[in-house]
Amino acid sequence: GLFFQPAEGSQAAEWQRPAYSRPDSFHEREVTVGDGWKLPGTLTVPNGNGGAVPGVVLVHGSGPLDRDETIGANKPFRDLAEGLASRGIAVLRYDKRTKVYTARLAEAKDLTLQQETVEDAAKAAALLRAQPEVASSRVFVLGHSLGGYAAPRIAQQDSRLAGLILMAANVRPLEDLLQDQLKTIGLAGPDLEKAKTDVMRSLPESYSNDLKNYDPAELARQLFIPMLILQGERDYQVTMKDFELWRAALVGRGNVTFRSFPTLNHLFEAGQAKSTPAEYALPGHVDVEVIDQIATWVRRVR
Repeated sequence: GLFFQPAEGSQAAEWQRPAYSRPDSFHEREVTVGDGWKLPGTLTVPNGNGGAVPGVVLVHGSGPLDRDETIGANKPFRDLAEGLASRGIAVLRYDKRTKVYTARLAEAKDLTLQQETVEDAAKAAALLRAQPEVASSRVFVLGHSLGGYAAPRIAQQDSRLAGLILMAANVRPLEDLLQDQLKTIGLAGPDLEKAKTDVMRSLPESYSNDLKNYDPAELARQLFIPMLILQGERDYQVTMKDFELWRAALVGRGNVTFRSFPTLNHLFEAGQAKSTPAEYALPGHVDVEVIDQIATWVRRVR
């Protein structure tokens, strides 16, 4: 997610496997991403694949998230890994650098998006490419939320990527998103300004400075790789405003696919009511339509 994560204590419910996951169709093994900053990860591989399956690296939203992207009662990255592996696609997910090295990074004065997200994602893509079951020319990066915002930078660093999948990726600067999020949870006037300032101050200056001149949609325009851009229309954290900014930047590109889902929230889980932070405390799953859309698109890209 982008900033407001429910507290760890809200993980009340035990994760249940979604109906679209077929555990007899894949196996998992533990891996380590990177060398200096070693990150534990899980590789989920389709069974009996005869080699050369496509592979997807999952890149988290903001905050110190684990490999499942555990948010409240939800594990969207576990849903994606098992759902995609059940459909013939290998998936690599890993604990984020800020999760594994929280204390060390809390003291870092020079943290940027590059160290927090981009470097590790590029290393994960190289690791996935090296797996015997995976077709090295068919490795994709899937970024969720801040991970999607960072995805064009990851592709800029790794020219071998076959494509990008952006899920609820923001284009607007963090400050603008914050403004909207705080309004949604009912803050206004001086309270809103104070909350916004507090969050922005909690980011290292190096981090904010790094993002000042970064326009992900503009960078994406300079990349000619296939992209799949997905958005939940109930999302209050990254909104349809961002989706339309991606569309405006990449209009007319034959290898870019856009899809928004009327009933889905920031975690791509279905619901009818207005989405709020409380919704994340309820157990849910990434919608099967999203899993199918990603799998179909990945298989089609050549």
